[in-house]
Amino acid sequence: MTTFMTMAYIIVVNPQILSETGMDQSSLITATILASMIATLIMAFYAKLPFGLAPGMGINAFFAYTIVLQMGFSWQLALTAVFLEGIIFLLLTFFNIREAIVNSIPINIKHAVSVGIGLFIALIGLNSANIVVTGMEAGSGGALTGNIVKMGNISSPTVLTALTGLVITAVLLALRIKGALLIGILLTTIIGIPFGVTQLPGTSKLVSLPPSIEPLFFKIRPGEIFSTNMLVVLFTLLFVDMFSAVGTLVGVGTKAGMLDKKGRLPRAKQALFSDAAGTTFGSLLGTSTVTTYVESAAGIAEGGRTGLTALVIAVLFGLALFLSPLFLIIPEAATAPALVLVGFFMITPIKEINFNDYTEAFPAFLTIVIMPLTYSIAEGVVFGIISYVLLKVFTNRGKEVSLLIYILAVVFILRFIIQ
Repeated sequence: MTTFMTMAYIIVVNPQILSETGMDQSSLITATILASMIATLIMAFYAKLPFGLAPGMGINAFFAYTIVLQMGFSWQLALTAVFLEGIIFLLLTFFNIREAIVNSIPINIKHAVSVGIGLFIALIGLNSANIVVTGMEAGSGGALTGNIVKMGNISSPTVLTALTGLVITAVLLALRIKGALLIGILLTTIIGIPFGVTQLPGTSKLVSLPPSIEPLFFKIRPGEIFSTNMLVVLFTLLFVDMFSAVGTLVGVGTKAGMLDKKGRLPRAKQALFSDAAGTTFGSLLGTSTVTTYVESAAGIAEGGRTGLTALVIAVLFGLALFLSPLFLIIPEAATAPALVLVGFFMITPIKEINFNDYTEAFPAFLTIVIMPLTYSIAEGVVFGIISYVLLKVFTNRGKEVSLLIYILAVVFILRFIIQ
């Protein structure tokens, strides 16, 4: 339940973003929920892991603002690219290529991914509650001035509600009260009512039939699969989602103590199949790439360790089809404290990093800092892998690097060159 509440914002945010392309916003609500539910059910029964899945943030913005609005392609072509991405991921998963990538990542970078995701989650939480905001402002001549980020308006109702919730939830955790994060979310939601932060819907709006997905269903265009435009769009989608999903699984799995003695995530293949299948189904329903959610760490922090956690998330998504106004009254100010505290939990593997070996420690450091600073899990993995290979090679320790990591490093470098 905690995981669902921390990721339920996607029910509103994903339709808002994708509707900028001309897609029907009401239909997008249904498509978002169905895609999330299907993918998470596969995670529950096939992978048996406690991860929630939904259309990914960041990748949906790339879908709408870059592919459609900036590059000028139709949303139907973009959905076709997402469909092809899902099929390719299914094939890569079937032939164990994605699992091999997960398992090949050096153990110190795996620990660093968890830490980097922790800082990333905390930044998301602080920003969503307006505790930390962008500090860049347009100066004379249109030039941007100021700090990259700065403190928000502490006296605003949203910030005060979030800070109050943060203190309450931290106290509950310190007292070792079971379900502290979930209780904190609910109490903060209640506290937000007199502040006007929590908006209560009318009782007549609590239950409703889901909008039809007919305007979006099966709108892919097979005739454009072999076009040059498709290759450009598809390559970018594949890259961003591949290493975002891998980074999330590794980071959250590391923190949850799910890795075996060799640093491998059990049932990684099944987990990767879940997001590949979710992406394929999601494109047919009419939404962007489905991926494993980093907010899953919130439920894992509460003790979720099995597919039962994912099953509950999927069931709640199903209920949201008919009770979305009830779930959507939970404001970002109420979920922000949970995300900040989950970020705190996620940084604990930093003590497992070997800081005595600079060829291990510096790549881990880059992985950690790049994730929150670029707002991208994938970029953190990229910088970590490239720096790891370069340091090992230039210190005559290249034999410690696996062939697959060499290949990944070359691919990452080529990506920067051809951008």
